[in-house]
Amino acid sequence: MSNHTPTHVDAWTVAHAKARLSELIERAQNEPQLITRNGTPSVIMVSVEEWNRKTARKGSLASFLMQSPLAGSELDLDRRDEAPRDLAL
Repeated sequence: MSNHTPTHVDAWTVAHAKARLSELIERAQNEPQLITRNGTPSVIMVSVEEWNRKTARKGSLASFLMQSPLAGSELDLDRRDEAPRDLAL
């Protein structure tokens, strides 16, 4: 997870967010809303559409690997024949 906090969002304290939840939800439909706890950024509220857009799968792992600059580079990926090392658990 990133610690980056966008600077272009409206900031709400938890108390203000609780007192004006309907307004917060309405504003989140148009742009992300930052909720702070004890002056520290805690949560960003976004619309369902924004959430779906940000979390949508953008292709398969196979297509990602095939588009890699290393695709077709003939890397030697053979496994070693050595026994696995002992681990103390």
